[in-house]
Amino acid sequence: MLEIALHSKGKGVLQKDIAVNQEISNKYLDSIIHSLKVAGLITNANGKKSGYMLTKHPSQISIYDVHRAFEPDICIVDCLGPNLQCIRDKKCIVRNFWVGLNKLIIDYMEDSTLADLIDPDSRIRDSLINVQFTSNHKNI
Repeated sequence: MLEIALHSKGKGVLQKDIAVNQEISNKYLDSIIHSLKVAGLITNANGKKSGYMLTKHPSQISIYDVHRAFEPDICIVDCLGPNLQCIRDKKCIVRNFWVGLNKLIIDYMEDSTLADLIDPDSRIRDSLINVQFTSNHKNI
């Protein structure tokens, strides 16, 4: 996602360039690209073989959005998982601690965007960049 955000500049970033720059195989990148497309975070710039671009401005894509493209949720301990009902959850004295910590992590990821990773001062310039991004990508 950062590779696309940093290098798209109004046109698509080719998968082969992402693979080279990130030092990962094209085959591995295929599954990543697929998950990001299904999640609606990236799209083909102009059809097949045109590269990929973000569907939204980097300031509108949270780190949690990216995480959710690959995992259903965050559970820092197994007993918080949606498919597990711990028999001790009613009497566990540390469960609330884990629930609170889990929530802090999710909130932090929701409050952090791709733009924040690219440039920690990006929030100051978001309104200026967003106007330009919106006018260049009306068809997305």
